[in-house]
Amino acid sequence: MWRHLASNTITFLIVGLAGAAGVIAWGVNEYSGEGPLETAICLRVEPGTNFRSVSQRLEDQGAIGSGAIFRIGAEYSEKSGQLKAGSHLIPERASMERIVDLVTRGGASTCGTEILYKIGVNSVEAEVRELDPATSSYTELAEFDPTAEGVEIPDEYEKMRERADTRYRIAMAEGVTSWQVVQALNAFDTLEGDVEETPAEGSLAPDSYEIAPGTQVAAVLDRMAAAQAAILAEAWESRMGDLPLESPEEALILASIVEKETGVAEERPQVASVFVNRLRQGMPLQTDPTVIYGITEGKGVLGRGLRRSELQAETPWNTYVINGLPPTPIANPGRAAIEAALNPASTDYVFFVADGTGGHAFAKTLAEHNRNVAVWREIEAERAAGN
Repeated sequence: MWRHLASNTITFLIVGLAGAAGVIAWGVNEYSGEGPLETAICLRVEPGTNFRSVSQRLEDQGAIGSGAIFRIGAEYSEKSGQLKAGSHLIPERASMERIVDLVTRGGASTCGTEILYKIGVNSVEAEVRELDPATSSYTELAEFDPTAEGVEIPDEYEKMRERADTRYRIAMAEGVTSWQVVQALNAFDTLEGDVEETPAEGSLAPDSYEIAPGTQVAAVLDRMAAAQAAILAEAWESRMGDLPLESPEEALILASIVEKETGVAEERPQVASVFVNRLRQGMPLQTDPTVIYGITEGKGVLGRGLRRSELQAETPWNTYVINGLPPTPIANPGRAAIEAALNPASTDYVFFVADGTGGHAFAKTLAEHNRNVAVWREIEAERAAGN
């Protein structure tokens, strides 16, 4: 009898252990396997929130199947005490394991509201926008010019500035001058420590820069300068042979001219080839943006057409009256313009003129160029008559 009872007890223990092992295996599979979320969501975690409330919200939004397994997994992986406040993008079908990693990882918020400061050639804007996680597109909530005198600050901007999980980013466009960058950065209330001295023209890299409230303006400028130096060094190392450029600094000057001459990305190597061919042949570059820079010296936009007298005026930058390159860049060129200047297209072009589509018509001879100019004049006349 005792032997029979002992045998049954052992059997029950084995069955119980097997059952427990099965439950554990199921739990592990639930934790690491594909989740039920059908559309990405943005999960906002307020400061002081705990894993229990987060797991409940995730369950309510259909992101996880079991709050208990979610919490046990976080505890087992020793991440239950590492929950980070902020807005976290939870992708569709994300496993519980991945969600735990996302909400405990350090760094800036990955979704939610963003304040984007845009530094453009013709305008400066502060834009409050929100990411729709389902479409990965932004919805604009408010916009204003922070450099405008007496501007009314939108309530939405003030509201989002007070939120701890708001992201901040600066987007600097290609072709902006260093003076324009400094003026804009000094106007952004998220940054601190106004800068009076303007960095060397061309030395700042047009790009997108993540910032935090309280960042020093000088620190942002240092990042931009370091990025441009790295881009220029890399492009110089991989440059085409036999270019009429003696140094990276000359390459930067040429790149800034290319940047200001065309907004069509695929045209940059061709435009660069025109100026390289002119330099090789000893021809004046004769490019209007250098004349404009000689007038403004990069301090704002001219805002009108050039006068004949200005084309003939002697300034250090006017390439109608000087030979070769001007003494400095005329703007901050982007990576593509720098690469085009150092690896131009192989052409015989020495002329180009606008073609009416936003691009340019290129020519090898003056006669061909004059025909292109005549076509452009006709287009200008038709547009003027239409207005």
